[in-house]
Parts: sequence; structure tokens; C-alpha cells
Amino acid sequence: MPRKARDERLNTRTVRLALKVRSEPYWRTIQEGQAIGYRRLAGGKAGTWIARHYAPAEGRHYEALGSADDMNDADGGKTLTFAQAQAKAQNWFTAIEKNAGRVVEPCTVTQAMENYLTDYSARGGRALPGTKRRIAADIVPQFGPKLVNALTFTELKRWHQELANAPVRLRTKATAAKHNVKKIDPKDAEGQRARRATANRTLTVLKAALSLAYREGRAPSDDAWRRVKPFAKADAPRTRFLTDAEAVRLVNACTPDLRRMVTAGLLTGARYGELAALRVADLNSATATLQIQRGKGGRRTIPLTDDAVRFFEHEAAGKAGDALLLPHDTGAPWGDSHQLRPMAQACIAASITPAIGFHGLRHTFASRLLMKGVPMSVVAAALGNTEAICARHYAHLAPSYIANTIRQHAGGLDIVPDTNVRTIRPHAAPG
Repeated sequence: MPRKARDERLNTRTVRLALKVRSEPYWRTIQEGQAIGYRRLAGGKAGTWIARHYAPAEGRHYEALGSADDMNDADGGKTLTFAQAQAKAQNWFTAIEKNAGRVVEPCTVTQAMENYLTDYSARGGRALPGTKRRIAADIVPQFGPKLVNALTFTELKRWHQELANAPVRLRTKATAAKHNVKKIDPKDAEGQRARRATANRTLTVLKAALSLAYREGRAPSDDAWRRVKPFAKADAPRTRFLTDAEAVRLVNACTPDLRRMVTAGLLTGARYGELAALRVADLNSATATLQIQRGKGGRRTIPLTDDAVRFFEHEAAGKAGDALLLPHDTGAPWGDSHQLRPMAQACIAASITPAIGFHGLRHTFASRLLMKGVPMSVVAAALGNTEAICARHYAHLAPSYIANTIRQHAGGLDIVPDTNVRTIRPHAAPG
């Protein structure tokens, strides 16, 4: 920790209050290009602390640190001693140095969210509709105009807890005056777990955006949100998948354009957004593969069965290489939520209870492979996930997976004699 500078004019409140009132702060240089100032105010008001940074290429920049402890005892936040003001100034100077000496203006939470989505897209990702909805519904209304560097641990923790206790938002028409919600019964353990899981996912989005702002020098510290922990044991793996008979019924119950998407999902395990973005050129019939260009985990290749090759060749016939492979019946691409209502209607028509969403087709694809003995690592590669994630969701569907892993790795101690005969010696009679 850097040594604190001393200044006879600024060290104590008694001496500071004897200084002449003036608009120009009383400056104390910390080191070259860095200084801390005290502005004496009239009317019996407490003075204020100010940090100043100078770089030849950037000029002078100032940062308000807080009030001096002239009238009230220091609390380390809004009211600071001379030493505390120096520590806060040092955080600001450090942030500037991390940004190659360039002063970056603080940003609001709204700006941090926009920057996060832009950065995510620039790195090849595709922000999910749910992520955008969480930002619009749960983050921006609560923190939007607030500066990132003004957020506190207490308010973020309280917000996270309130999210878990809030009613579930239901789908509502855009023209509705009020959003539909459903309260969760306190005795409904699964409902409470699901709300905590939703709160955790929203917290993850907020922390990712704020951490990016911190790395870019727009906040002096990440302590406020880094210490907010997610609810434990809230995320339960999804286990719902279709039987073969249910899968056939669902395909038959779909409208023609949705039938193509559902068939593709069952044959590849690809996500809805990945299938909607497919182009004809992504199909390689010679190698029986399908190229996912911009998946959630990046680019990957999906091997195709003979049935899948025939299906995709039929969909690609007569189309240009840059044409959509699985367009909507209108010829336009499928939108972010265009599958929701048609899937629900198809499940009703196919007598599938409980109903299954499009993501359930991905679980069905993985579950069928694992129950037929396909190694977990192979399924993980096809899905574009890590083996650990797949094991968390699907290990219970592969009865031999855990047993085979234990048998493969837990032996080798050589502590049991190599014999099939066990001699049992009777106890000697007493006396």
C-alpha cells in the first residue's frame, strides 16, 4: 500500500477550518501528474476533496472524491479523512494507468449494458432474447441512470434478493396496459427454486456488463458486484425430453415450416437460433456435416446421420449457397420468439404433457444418444458443450456412465489377493 502524504494544512479538521475560503482548492502533490486538493467552502459547510490527474497528451482531469470530515465523523464513503481521500484518489489514478494513461469518463449502467451487448456481438456472440429482456425489464429500470462507480454492494444484494421474491412475468400483449404476473406460493419449493435461478441468471448478466466496464477503466473497483454471490443450489438440470413416439407425434402435429425446424432440431441437437441462421453453404453432403457458424459456444461442426443428410439435401435443393436453409414459410428468417406459440399449439395437438419448448429437442437429441451408450465426450462435442456440463444435465440418463467411469479410474491399488477362494476360520472356543 502506498505511503500516505502528509500536509500540515490538510491533515486535521482544526487546521483546515482555519484556511481562507476560496474557489481554488489547496493542492498537495502526491507524485508527478497526481495531486489531491481540498476546497474550503463558506457558510460553515464542510470542505470537499478533489483528485487531479495530468498527462501531456490528455491534459488535466478532475474527480470529486467526497466531503471532508470537517463537521461530521468520516464514514469512508461520502465523508472522508485526508488519508481516506488519498486512498480513493489512488484508486482513480490506478484506473487511469490501467487504461494506458487515458482518462475514460464514467458510464451509467445503461451505457454499460449497451457496451456489453455491442462487445459480445463484436466477439462473435449472439445475445439471446432472454438476455435482452432481462436487461430491459430488471436491470435498466432499477439502475439505468446510475453511474457504475456509484453502485454499492448493499443495494445490489438487496436487488438480487428482491428479484427472487418477485412474481413471475407472463407473456403479455404489447398493447396491454399492465404486464401479467403470477405470484409464487411460498410453500412451492420448486417455484421458489426457479425464481432464485432466474435471479441468478439476471445477476450474471449484470456482473458481466459491469466487469467489462471495470476492465475498460470506467469504474475504479469491481468490489461492489464481485462480492454479490448467487443463490446456492438454485439451478436444477432440465430432464424433460421426448420419447421416440412423442417425437413422431410432435413432428406430425407441426405446421409445415415449424415441422422443418423441429425435424432439424431432433436430428442435430442444434439450438433454435443456430438453425434459424443456417445457410445452404453450411451443409456439406460429401462429409455429412453441418457447420454452425455462430453458435453460443462459437463455431462447431455437427456430424449428420444418413437420414439427416437426406433431410437437409431436400431443404437445400434449388437454393443458392447464401440462401436460408430453413426459412419461415414467408421466406423470411425465423425471429427470436416466432417458435413459442406454434410449439405450444403443436404440443397440445400431439397430446404431449407437459408441453416441451424448442430447447427440449436438444435435450431429446442428447438423451437418445446417451441412453444408447454413446460416450459423454462425443455428445458434448456434438452439442458444443463441455463434458462437465453434459454430465451435469445428462449423467442420470446414461446408467452405465458413472459406473464405467468409477471402474475405469478407481482401481489399481492391488490390495486384494488374486483368488476366488475365501477361507473362513472359526473362532476358538472360549476357555
